[in-house]
Amino acid sequence: MLTTIGFDADDTLWQNESFFRLTQERFTTLLADHAAPDHLQARLLAAERRNLGHYGFGVKGFTLSMIETAVEVTEGRVPARVIGEILAAGREMLEHPIHLLPHARAAVTTLAAEYRVLLVTKGDLLDQERKLAQSGLGDLFDGVEIVSNKTPEIYKLVFARHGTGADQGMMVGNSLKSDVLPMLAAGGWGVHVPHEMTWELEAADAPRGDGRFHDLTDLSQLPDLVGRVAATHQT
Repeated sequence: MLTTIGFDADDTLWQNESFFRLTQERFTTLLADHAAPDHLQARLLAAERRNLGHYGFGVKGFTLSMIETAVEVTEGRVPARVIGEILAAGREMLEHPIHLLPHARAAVTTLAAEYRVLLVTKGDLLDQERKLAQSGLGDLFDGVEIVSNKTPEIYKLVFARHGTGADQGMMVGNSLKSDVLPMLAAGGWGVHVPHEMTWELEAADAPRGDGRFHDLTDLSQLPDLVGRVAATHQT
């Protein structure tokens, strides 16, 4: 039986990665006199990877990783002006208006009429709360969970708290690594809705042999998929 539908937020319901990419381009321009763009991007990604356990996901951790990378590539000689520009870029990301992705509102609204719908997202608490408030979707969700990471254990807890268990739940998102694979491991359904931009640290292989895995072109196809799954698994 399928009772509960969980949605990821960033790059599933609204744009997110594109703002990171634009800020990263601005970062490489600021440090163009110190390192080539490809080298800077590799160093920044390495900093993000090692800092996830300290800063978590989101704009603030990304900003701190940019500052750390700037200090490293300049061997401690990064100008204060550049640090100020990096901090300003981070603040601009935290203030950027929300742009819903196509079919996001219709998909959530349609499914909320028949199922429990949840928002399960990673990232900074204040930033994700701001984006949810601006999205206009908040009242549609039966539960909102902003978590430090997405694991099978987290999904089991979230879908037990707000639904009837992960084995009767479906998670929908753009990340195979975070939205799909751990939900499948928790016993639920995982639906991949790819975004044109995906952060390198979210890359993973699709679990093609798993019968509870589905992939869609966009969210307009989700209500029909949910209906088919629900009809097949009525008990």
